Amino acid sequence: MVTMSPLKVFVIFIIVSLAFANAHKNNKNDDDDDDDDDDHVKTIVDNGNKTVTYDGRSLIINGKRELLFSGSIHYTRSTPEMWPALLEKARKGGLNVIQTYVFWNSHEPEKGKFNFEGKNDLVKFIKLVQEKGMYATLRVGPFIQAEWNHGGLPYWLREIPGIIFRSNNEQFKRYMKQYVATIIGKMKEEKLFATQGGPIILAQIENEYNHIQLAYDAEGDTYVHWAAKMAVSMDTGVPWIMCKQKDAPDPVINACNGRHCGDTFTGPNKPYKPFLWTENWTAQYRVFGDPPSLRSAEDMAFSVARFFSKNGSLVNYYMYHGGTNFGRTSSAFSTTRYYDEAPLDEFGLQREPKWSHLRDVHKAVNLCKKALLTGQSSATRLSQFHEIIVYEKPGSDLCAAFITNNHTKMPATLNFRGLDYYLPPRSISILPDCKTVVFNTQHIVSQHNSRNYQKSKAANDNLKWEVYSETIPTAKVLPPRKKSPAELYSLLRDSSDYAWYTASVELGPEDFPKKEISPVLRIMSLGHSMLVFVNGEYLGSGHGSHEEKTFEFQKTVKLKVGVNHISILAATVGLPDSGAYMEHRYAGPKSITILGMNGRKITLTHNGWGHQVGLQGEKHGIFTEEGSKKVQWKAVKGREQALSWYKTTFATPEGKDPVSIKMNGMGKGMVWVNGQSIGRHWMNYLSPLGKPTQEDYHIPREFLKEKENLLVILEEDEASPENIEILRVNRDTICSFITEKHPPNIKSWASKNMKLQPVVDRVVPGAVLKCPNHKKIEAVEFASYGDPEGECGSFKLGKCNAPNTKHIVEQHCLGKEACSVPLDKSIFMKNSEDGCPSVMKALAIQVLCGTGSSKQS
Repeated sequence: MVTMSPLKVFVIFIIVSLAFANAHKNNKNDDDDDDDDDDHVKTIVDNGNKTVTYDGRSLIINGKRELLFSGSIHYTRSTPEMWPALLEKARKGGLNVIQTYVFWNSHEPEKGKFNFEGKNDLVKFIKLVQEKGMYATLRVGPFIQAEWNHGGLPYWLREIPGIIFRSNNEQFKRYMKQYVATIIGKMKEEKLFATQGGPIILAQIENEYNHIQLAYDAEGDTYVHWAAKMAVSMDTGVPWIMCKQKDAPDPVINACNGRHCGDTFTGPNKPYKPFLWTENWTAQYRVFGDPPSLRSAEDMAFSVARFFSKNGSLVNYYMYHGGTNFGRTSSAFSTTRYYDEAPLDEFGLQREPKWSHLRDVHKAVNLCKKALLTGQSSATRLSQFHEIIVYEKPGSDLCAAFITNNHTKMPATLNFRGLDYYLPPRSISILPDCKTVVFNTQHIVSQHNSRNYQKSKAANDNLKWEVYSETIPTAKVLPPRKKSPAELYSLLRDSSDYAWYTASVELGPEDFPKKEISPVLRIMSLGHSMLVFVNGEYLGSGHGSHEEKTFEFQKTVKLKVGVNHISILAATVGLPDSGAYMEHRYAGPKSITILGMNGRKITLTHNGWGHQVGLQGEKHGIFTEEGSKKVQWKAVKGREQALSWYKTTFATPEGKDPVSIKMNGMGKGMVWVNGQSIGRHWMNYLSPLGKPTQEDYHIPREFLKEKENLLVILEEDEASPENIEILRVNRDTICSFITEKHPPNIKSWASKNMKLQPVVDRVVPGAVLKCPNHKKIEAVEFASYGDPEGECGSFKLGKCNAPNTKHIVEQHCLGKEACSVPLDKSIFMKNSEDGCPSVMKALAIQVLCGTGSSKQS
């Protein structure tokens, strides 16, 4: 075998990259036009083997440059049955790449025992990506963060003697290399890398290591170089990337994560590496206690247009579909619902206008593709807020321009090559021919929608609830085995959220104060939450937060002369997922004292403690059909005691819409449907707005049976389940809001022979509406041409309104899956003069989609 030094390998890599770049200049196929829209996106992946290289402009796939629009969809956060529809919607949204992490603790929950089945079937997921005609980016990690339990690292790794995660530690590197080799080997075996004819064009090693690198000093630098060298040695044939890693060793590409990488990214660390954006955050992940988190479609479109205008060639949305943290998979305090504000919401429904507005910016940027990838760029700074970036090819008609107004409050009219262009505040206009505005990031031409919840009559009809309450153990049942309370993580070993701690204290009459002073039980905890029982009676609960895991429980307590039993149910809410030295994080009770006794403080911390992992209900598996028969259930009668299990059966909801459960009246715990956990609920941890962070929880239809379904809830708090509701979810309310200043729909244009050409008879602004899931428009709920106000779901008439608007919209739309209504004064004011000529006209429409017959009012 002939071996070469890393330097020689790298030199050859760069020579090959430059050769492909030069070949690209004379590639006749480069002038092929991509004028597919969201209904017919060109398949860019075939079964032929492809070379994947890069230079300072872009990735080069089989000698051809591509603009890459990518979205993160995690196979573990949805069901395999959902994958085809999610990927198809991503494709129709203009994506040509799907990005996913690989989840080590899902694939190897026990050392040496791998799982690639069901939601863990990575191979099936990647093959589906290819079937949909898209590329894939594989973020191997193996540390991923991702608001995933333990950042993706399996718990057993923590128990390896002497291990230090993510450092130049021989033990960690040994197991990391073994795992990476396993994943890469499986991908190669299935021929899934582009060089083998598969869809994977990029792979990522490590994840945002710059955040913690300094904590390890020189050992951190050594680890980064080792990780890069190890990854490249896997011989995948595709480039490797590191995100947020300014010193990514060659030939690994450093990429940006953030909201505005077009302005915040300092760029690749070498001039021969392309500008890649691995995480364009579509919102903010939420933890229990958070208020709602939003990021506007306008801001996202601005960021995308800005990045591509400044030499960007790949942008990835994190997340494009967030999905659900089923079971115990979420990290510390993270909600069960993940990135619900993404273009595809938790249920896989299109969140409008985010989905459509981003589809449109992809189309607009693609119309500039030839100029962006082959033209020369120039930037003209007009002022602090105004800039024009042009890509053009001398001696040809090839020219594209991005006109930017970066002022957040003031609109602007900017002159470019003799023409004036109006720009709303904080917006970019895209001109694929340096003349015609086909898209403005602030003007949403696409439709809006709202998410509706409908109570399922079938599922909620005559629910009969039963309850089983956990027995509270005492030191009699769990006698002391250790002097002090055990550390919670190492006690649980990630097998359950719950562990019992029991102790006893004997008090005599002389221990009690003579005055009427109530004793106080104080418990200092390192997190995350706990329930406290004294002499079998529920005393109360306490919890920390995502920002501060530690907390203090302090409450007055009734004690008696004789032996008193203290029982603590300590709980985790997911393991940590970030930061240095994760293997040294701890949780659980730290000190326990009784205050207010007769002149002294009684310390129980080192008084002897018994321990038990998990609950009896977990041990018996009472959330399953068979396990539920192992305990005695009784009918629910009002508010039941803390730490109880509730059981009922419900009929499968009507239709095909997604299903959720609204946990009215409940506190904290977990929910199972037909034995499958849909995640943790936490209703009594309120946000600053006084509401639960998450009120309803996704039940995938794949979890349901044809008729009767078993629903089991573990509830930590005193509660009653009688107000819980099973809901059907839809986005059947769709809207449009268009003004005279809006550009025409992006579908009005196509590129032919490097020239922008209209593909419709009349290029005018207008409303375009399309029902989801092949439903039809059955009612026009609002329509106004004039100066309407409000937003989808709450439109109002203004002072100016054409009276025939609703009738005209009904003529265009009722009974159809899709319709378009031009913003044309002659249509709405045929027989009457304009009563408000000074008003800039707008058209607002709200319709209801359904499967029934159309209705006309």
